[in-house]
Amino acid sequence: MNSSESTTDTAADSGYALQLRTQLQKHWGYSDFRPLQREAMSLVMGDRDSLVVLPTGGGKSLCYQVPAISRDGLALIVSPLISLMKDQVDSLQSVGIKAACINSMQTQRDKIEVADLIRRRELKLLYIAPERLVQPKTIEFLAQSKVSFIAVDEAHCISQWGHDFRPEYRQLSSLRDVFPGVSIHGYTATATPQVRNDIVEQLGLKNAEVLVGSFDRPNLVYRVERRADGITQIQQILKRHKGETGIIYCISRKNVEATSQALNRLGFRTLPYHAGLSDDDRHRSQEAFIEEKVDIIVATVAFGMGIDKSNVRFVIHAEMPKSLEHYQQESGRAGRDGLEAECTLLYSPADAEIWNFLMNDVEDPAVKAAGETSLRSMRQYCTSMRCRHQLLVEHFGQKLDSLNCGACDICLKEMQPVEEPLVIAQKILSSVIRQGERFGAAYTAQVLKGSKNKRITENGHDSLSTWGLLKADSELQIRSWIDQLVSQGFMRSVGEYNCLQVTSTGRQLLKGQLQPTLLKTRTTEKVASAEDKWEGVDRDLFEELRGMRNRLAVQKNVPPYIVFGDGTLRALAAHRPTTRQGLQQIQGIGVKKLQEFGPVVLFTIQQWCEQHKLSSNVGLSLDEETVPQEITKIEPRAAVSSIPEEYLEYFEQRIPVEEVADQLDRTADTVVKYLTAFLQRRRITDIGSWVPLIQQTRIEESLGRLGSERLKPLFEDLKGEIPYYVIRLVVTAWELKQQEDS
Repeated sequence: MNSSESTTDTAADSGYALQLRTQLQKHWGYSDFRPLQREAMSLVMGDRDSLVVLPTGGGKSLCYQVPAISRDGLALIVSPLISLMKDQVDSLQSVGIKAACINSMQTQRDKIEVADLIRRRELKLLYIAPERLVQPKTIEFLAQSKVSFIAVDEAHCISQWGHDFRPEYRQLSSLRDVFPGVSIHGYTATATPQVRNDIVEQLGLKNAEVLVGSFDRPNLVYRVERRADGITQIQQILKRHKGETGIIYCISRKNVEATSQALNRLGFRTLPYHAGLSDDDRHRSQEAFIEEKVDIIVATVAFGMGIDKSNVRFVIHAEMPKSLEHYQQESGRAGRDGLEAECTLLYSPADAEIWNFLMNDVEDPAVKAAGETSLRSMRQYCTSMRCRHQLLVEHFGQKLDSLNCGACDICLKEMQPVEEPLVIAQKILSSVIRQGERFGAAYTAQVLKGSKNKRITENGHDSLSTWGLLKADSELQIRSWIDQLVSQGFMRSVGEYNCLQVTSTGRQLLKGQLQPTLLKTRTTEKVASAEDKWEGVDRDLFEELRGMRNRLAVQKNVPPYIVFGDGTLRALAAHRPTTRQGLQQIQGIGVKKLQEFGPVVLFTIQQWCEQHKLSSNVGLSLDEETVPQEITKIEPRAAVSSIPEEYLEYFEQRIPVEEVADQLDRTADTVVKYLTAFLQRRRITDIGSWVPLIQQTRIEESLGRLGSERLKPLFEDLKGEIPYYVIRLVVTAWELKQQEDS
């Protein structure tokens, strides 16, 4: 098994990239790959087994969807949930791709229609549950079809060490024998090194390339608050996200119902979702959420895996999840579109006790031990005073480049340091010792607060010298400081009743030899947010376009986010295109959506601009030669006089365009805009480092016949097989050669 640091064959990767990028642009309207997508797609194209681990929102689905339409045959996609299958199929059909699924909710007629499509070889992707795929009749039928490859989505379900083990996934180990010679690929968002190794072994992947992306989600703002009055705290968060979509997670069905009812009484629109509801009720709740008839779902962890909703703007954990794997996946359902979102966790030590109680039924000692370890890691996350992003990625074996993420309560300094942390810590530790180290955090906080409750007076602890030492602070704040001291190792919780004990480092602190870090809990409702992407966006027009999107979704009977994602709507509201050429430059609008929705989008924006006396086509190029019919987001030629410094180093080292785009988080077209200026300034005609010789030769042959005045005829002469930005580079070098010869 190769590591994530190894790379696929460079020549093959480069050859596939052109074909894959063309499909990506044509159907999805994306001008370039996200990190590791190109490598993952090339492995599928090259029939090499692989395991791809990318965070939620990292574009995993495209890693197998784009190769599926780029290859001959039918791709089999193993998926665990009916809702997930339906969502993926709707999304693919919306961009003009033949896809279908087979599941238990379909009628016999539906299944026959899908079978007929497979026989006629009209399908490119078939979504199917693991238990159905391995049935003898299914295998016999599919063996007669030309299966191009097998993709196993949510691959962590096959590992007993994972957070969502599903026994039916173990049957997939037979696929290697059933479909010999067909490559198998696993995809997941959350997998520790142990889980990754287990996935490879259980799927029987051969010489598998393992690609692991960054587990960090910089667009998510993580916050942790000790739970005091849960409904009030949730209400404060919801006020920051008025009219936006979100998910609230609870541990139990009872708490789901109670939370949903309480929020509805306060005027919020919520629905519950948990396994105790009937199938019809769960389906209604899910559909209402997906179709944006309700803003908020209150749910147990049973909700979410089957939802590909891209515009969730917040996720609240009203109670602590049982592992960081669960938290990473559940919180990761926010901001899948790459836009800013908030993830807040409200915790209490009682949450851990609930999870411990639920684990009592686990019989396998190894599984139970793994669960207890996961729970300890989760508690440490809740009480730690370190960067939340750093803690999450470290759990998955990675590190952040920066010590300050700029997107969590710690790094945003929403919790302020206390003035005399040593004095406060010494008061707390002294009280623990004077109490005989036989009591927990709640009792200790009450003593320090100066409580006169019966238990304290019966124990005589109201006469301790530490009684009431922190009476000016809230009990919640004292509990938070106790958590912080435990997190820093000055105390520990032991025994069945989590009694506090002072550690050896805690005794050093009592002597003044060590200095703790203590932070005050945030007291203001005004909080910072991650750097958002609203700059230049007309928010009123955005809301107008949201209404248009909802109407189109009703007409097409699909979820609104399948029509257009929020990112696309923001781009439309910022650039206000009123021509087809302008619309083609908006990320997320491919050929089918341009044809299907283009007229109504252009009409809506034109009307808005006229009514509000606004300019249109802001920052867009309407030069026909730079706007192909099937390629989006082409940018105008750069002025020779201005090349940003950040590009020059890469150009000097002759780094390939795709790598520069990845490093600077720019499109390839943007990179080439400045690269052509660089070539012109330096009079460089040798472009072999950026364009393979075979492509140069093909383009130059077209140039010899058609000239270099316009790019579109060249693109069409090359049958759309070479991207515009590559053609532009060759044209620039060719024109420079012509000047030298003259």
